[in-house]
Amino acid sequence: MKRTTGYHWRNSLPMLFLLGLTCCQPKQATTGDTATSDKQPSTFYNTKNNDDSRQQAKTITEYELPAPLTDRPELIIRREGYTTSYNATTKQPNWVAWHLTKNRTHGNATRNESAFMEDTTVPAPRATLDDYFNRGYDRGHMCPAADNKWNKTAMDESFLLTNICPQNHGLNKYEWNDVEMLCRDWAHRYGAIDIVCGPIFRNDTPQRTLGRNKVWVPDAFFKVVLCRKGEPKAIGFVYDNIGRKMKMNEHIFTVDEIEDITGIDFFPALDDKTENTVEAVSNIREW
Repeated sequence: MKRTTGYHWRNSLPMLFLLGLTCCQPKQATTGDTATSDKQPSTFYNTKNNDDSRQQAKTITEYELPAPLTDRPELIIRREGYTTSYNATTKQPNWVAWHLTKNRTHGNATRNESAFMEDTTVPAPRATLDDYFNRGYDRGHMCPAADNKWNKTAMDESFLLTNICPQNHGLNKYEWNDVEMLCRDWAHRYGAIDIVCGPIFRNDTPQRTLGRNKVWVPDAFFKVVLCRKGEPKAIGFVYDNIGRKMKMNEHIFTVDEIEDITGIDFFPALDDKTENTVEAVSNIREW
């Protein structure tokens, strides 16, 4: 359930709305897969209607997708392994969401055979490799390469710059990587989890940018995780975009708290009672 206390999206910015998609569609889509399958269809963000396929297929819900954004630029991009909400102002995602199954935690695709790529499917100006070159920040994956070993296309698409944010090297190598590995452990343990992560921009400092195309440098990053096996539960993390040692238990947040920080409504496909319950509690001992 979205909470707005304390949230600001750079209020002085003019709103450039790229999303020309219907945001009031049902949170259902048609497919032959189950809710924990590896291939997921679109829900809020897909208005295509195919009566024949709907009659022949089962209906599933993509629980990982946040509610559509109306207060900032948003262009929804569907990839093999994730969905991203792209922001043309910041030149990076508002969020990246994916359904991580046990089967997706391993595979033969390797990052050594992929390379970072400019995403030419989004309008210019956009982030380029030159914007990141020698700027002092890593090209930090939101949906990790290691979550995409199951498929070569998924691995390659994880290196598109629309899945990337400027990230401090120490954070990328240590604390953020620790959370990514923990999520893969949970996917293996529970069979499947739903994940959303992305950058946080605060109003209290001048906006730092990189390169000719002015890629915004995040002040922090968030990650929220939902497990629907057994008694549903959720947990969140927020890390400042800095390179000092940080203890994980000091950076655990509830989903409600991260909704306050980001202004994003996570896991809206859950029934209200479940959503209100799981988003109010964040206890890593329960995981």
